[in-house]
Amino acid sequence: MLGIVGTVPDRRFPLVHDRVFLKDDHLVINDFKIPVNRGTPALIAAALKAREIIGGPEIYAFLVGDIGEGHGSRLLYQFLERHLSEFNFEVLTFHYLQPDVDWHNKVLFTIEAMNPSPLLIADAGFMYAAKMSGQASCYDIFTPDVGELTFLADEMAPHPFYTRGFILHRADEIPDLISQAYHYQNAAKYLLVKGKSDMIVRGSQIVETVNSPCCEAMEAIGGTGDTLTGLLTVLCKSGIELSEAARDAALINRWSGCYAKPNPATQVIDLVDTIPRAIKNIYSKNLKSS
Repeated sequence: MLGIVGTVPDRRFPLVHDRVFLKDDHLVINDFKIPVNRGTPALIAAALKAREIIGGPEIYAFLVGDIGEGHGSRLLYQFLERHLSEFNFEVLTFHYLQPDVDWHNKVLFTIEAMNPSPLLIADAGFMYAAKMSGQASCYDIFTPDVGELTFLADEMAPHPFYTRGFILHRADEIPDLISQAYHYQNAAKYLLVKGKSDMIVRGSQIVETVNSPCCEAMEAIGGTGDTLTGLLTVLCKSGIELSEAARDAALINRWSGCYAKPNPATQVIDLVDTIPRAIKNIYSKNLKSS
């Protein structure tokens, strides 16, 4: 199975875990229906749409309500520490959780005891906690945007809010920031740096850059970074090398944006709905298929 861990922006939403499905533009898990906007629901929706075309293992989600107060995240951390070893995942993606170094480490120790151990992807809060704990190198892929990359490059910042100004002002110096993140062991084995140009990084080296197609209107749509991570989750189990999976995820995400023909009213679910067309497009052009 593919596992996805994250939160729902509703403090009343309970901790649930099960196979998850997409129906009528909503996620369905247990008896709950979750609208797809941005955040973890957008990530899962993109993964489910990709799986419709690519195939592969079912998707299992661990979700809890949290609006940034941290209570739901702590409940989920605790559950994962106690029960994650009961599951067998080939890929495990962590998304929005309130960063907590102590709980992160407890969950990571549980993962390291799993046999076989899953491929690990981290975005957003869990990526922050991985860097803050000094355990970034235990992960296979991080998916930072340029702002998050500056946090990874700052060896002293305990949280993104405290990234030092002179590093933030170097956001256009992406190769140097990548080098610095690896120098201080604050990066995963691979990075997929999201931005105007998406950069695929392996061991501090930029191995590929994806900058087309370019649909500037996508910048105003919340959740496009989340959909990219969802696509990556599925592609990492499609049998291709990780840098190729990252490249193809970036291409599919960009083409889905173009096909959605975004305008100020476009929502992320509109992009999700075009993912099957985007997948068929890039693989019909002799990109390596799964």
